[in-house]
Parts: sequence; C-alpha cells; structure tokens
Amino acid sequence: IGQLSTKSYTVFGRGLLNLATEVQSWHQCVQLSNCLCACVCFTDDAGTYFPSVKRDPGRYLQPCSDSVKTWLHSMKNAGKVLLLITSSHSDYCRLICEHILGKDFEELFDVIITNALKPGFFSLVPQQRPFRTLVNDVEESEGLPSLDKPGWYSQGNWPHLHELLKTMTGKPEPKVVYFGDSMRSDMFPASSFGKWETVMIVEEMEGEGVPKSDAAKSNEAQVEPLEKKGKFEQGMKSPSAISNQWGSYFVDVHQSGGGDEESQKLTWCCHCIHKYSTMAIPSVEHIADLPLDYKFPRFSPDKPCTTGYYPRPPDSLLKRCESMS
Repeated sequence: IGQLSTKSYTVFGRGLLNLATEVQSWHQCVQLSNCLCACVCFTDDAGTYFPSVKRDPGRYLQPCSDSVKTWLHSMKNAGKVLLLITSSHSDYCRLICEHILGKDFEELFDVIITNALKPGFFSLVPQQRPFRTLVNDVEESEGLPSLDKPGWYSQGNWPHLHELLKTMTGKPEPKVVYFGDSMRSDMFPASSFGKWETVMIVEEMEGEGVPKSDAAKSNEAQVEPLEKKGKFEQGMKSPSAISNQWGSYFVDVHQSGGGDEESQKLTWCCHCIHKYSTMAIPSVEHIADLPLDYKFPRFSPDKPCTTGYYPRPPDSLLKRCESMS
C-alpha cells in the first residue's frame, strides 16, 4: 500500500503551488519543496504545515472506515503478507497511521518501509539504496547488506524486498498487488521494474458519475461538522470535481480544422492509467467489502478502454465509447 492520506497531501500541494508564485524559478520551487519535506522539519516544528498537522490531525486527516480496517485484518488472517511503503519519514508516517488506522496500526503490517524515496526504491543495480534500521526515528548510518526479517525499515530497494518476500511466502515468484495514488512514484515504477500488479487510486472517478461507497459516506458523516472546519477548507472544491479550466481528467475534446467538428481523445494521464495499472478504483472503500477472491476486470489492450475501472468507468469514457460505436 503506497497511499497514506490524499487529503493531507492535497492541502500541502495547494499551499506549495501558491508559494510558487513568490519564488523566481521552478528550481527554487523544487528546493522549497525539498526543504519543506526534510525529515528535520517534523521534529523541529519547522514551517507551518507540520506543526499544524501535529496540533490538529483531524483537521487534515480522515480516518479509514471500519470496512477498510476489517479488510486489512481479513487479509492478515488469510496469511497474506502486508506491506506499507511510503516516502514519508517514520515520525510523520506514525502520526498519520495512528490517526487513520489506530494506535495498533503496526500490527497490521508485516513490513513497514518509510523514507522509501520512491520512485528510486524500484531502481535496479547499481542505483540501489540499502535498507536501514531506525532507532527513535533516526536512520542508522550503516546500511543493511540484505533484508532478512519483517520489521520497520527506512529507504531500501525492491530487489532486497523481493528476496524477503520469497522467504516469507515460500514461493520463488511471490505475487504482489500494490495500491498507490501516484503514477510517477507508484504505478509506473512498480509495474515496470517490480513487475507488480498495480491498483491506482483515482479520486477523479467520483467526479464523473462513480458514486461514493456506502462505507465512505458513513465514514465522512462521522468527521467534524462543517462549522468546525476553517474557511479555507470550506472554499475548496472536492479533489474529485471536474476542473472548469482543464475539463475531464480522462478525455480531451479536440476541435478539427475549421472548428466545426469535435473529436474525443484519451488524455495522457488516462493512457498511463491503462498502461501501467492493472485496475483503477476511486477509493479502497469500494472494494473493502468484497470477498478476497473476487475477480476484477483488468486493463488490457485487447479490451475496451472502459474495462479495468471498478465499480464502473467514468462518464467521459462511457460517452466516448458511445460516440465511437
């Protein structure tokens, strides 16, 4: 599982975008991002973001529904090996997971990897970073030559993790299903280098006719009432809403030569989803109540482009297929 909480990163990303107008180059913006994400920022209460999240996690983080927690427990009880891989540092990861999963979240996962530095985590020889153990959220200076047992680690690389999974499962080629919400950090490297099955979390599906799951609706009803939220949050559009400026996340409308005819083409983002993801869902809640052996439709170049979205394709793709038939 590569996704921790999209809500917190949405707030962070929007703030960074606003700050970009105050710096003179994109290079400075990248430097600013790296500075804000440095491990010492959380420990030292630097800036405004980390101190704000630490002071009031519920303002920025939404707890996982009971159905998701039950789903994780059921996989664990079924003998599946559960991994949590995030580029967040261990202290920040712990804060998030304790709030969204509970104080006992470590019991859910066999292996937890923080500061994974994705997509570099999936690099092959000779660019591999060694795994490192942690002492009070501080990385040991000496890297590990291999990964010999389950536990909580920092940095690391896919080949060493693969060898550990062979040992833990007793299988020469263990199958991994990896959930994530980033094409750059999760889907592309995990499928291209790790050869893992990948499930992309695409919130934009909910902005195009895919209803929220009952579990998600129930969970949202239990969070703080709107009047307790700040004015900034109240003025924000839903992350899944269609952009008034850019249109659909999945389909672009192109004007032909004279502008009299329109043609619909898949966006680059949509092409990437179909190429590097096994399937796409708007949230984990949509599948949490299904049997563990449920057979999902998967993306394939031999099937319609609407195949692979669960519980159903977004409206723009359905309309495109109708116009082409």
